Amino acid sequence: MNEKLSGRVVVVTGAAMGIGKATAIAAAKEGAIVAVCDINEREGQKTVEEIRKAGGKAEFYKLDVSDESQVRDVFERIERNLGDIYGLVNNAGIAGVSKPTHQITLDEWNKVMSVNVNGVFLCTKYAVPSMIRNKKGSIVNLSSIYGLVGAQDVPPYHASKGAVRLMTKTDALFYAKYNIRVNSVHPGFIDTPMVSGFAESTGNKEAIYEALKKLHPMGRLGRPEEVASVIVFLLSDDSSFMTGSEVVVDGGYTAQ
Repeated sequence: MNEKLSGRVVVVTGAAMGIGKATAIAAAKEGAIVAVCDINEREGQKTVEEIRKAGGKAEFYKLDVSDESQVRDVFERIERNLGDIYGLVNNAGIAGVSKPTHQITLDEWNKVMSVNVNGVFLCTKYAVPSMIRNKKGSIVNLSSIYGLVGAQDVPPYHASKGAVRLMTKTDALFYAKYNIRVNSVHPGFIDTPMVSGFAESTGNKEAIYEALKKLHPMGRLGRPEEVASVIVFLLSDDSSFMTGSEVVVDGGYTAQ
């Protein structure tokens, strides 16, 4: 079988659950050596176990993407243990508070930015030198439909995902000459622990899920695996002429 990522080291942040976990598993199925990175050690180790049971290769690295010294140290360890980094999936993210802008504290704002924006910056910063050296690499940044359109909720999240969209395009231009591609993925509402937690916090999970389904012309939420398959495509040579692109996986949400 021709594996699309055979022997390539791929770093996935936020890989303990949801889209990150599905991506780590999907990349490993295509032959990647996966560095599973997350602050959640217990669930992250479960991702690694699942990959290994299926015959794949993975190692867990505890990582807070907002902490530069941690990012630097972890990426050095990954290169030492697994080899030069070829792929990076900047997936780690948090939703943050949902209230009008004038009611948000600076700490609440910065908490989201430190993970969703600084995390993408820091991981890219420490992955790129390896890619430049080898003149090949693929970076996939997880933005959101809310990096493309607005909605009356979570202002810091919207701002952060808009930033990720433009960071992607800028880095795509900087690094094209090194054969490093940088693309963003923009999921709609996906049935992940983040979305489930949001629905549960309202006290009426079923009603929220029904409302979310109706936002999408396809009449349902997406599955993590459906986003993961797109990310693996962008990591692989199948997308070799794509860089600076924004790929929307949203069941038609932004087509309306």
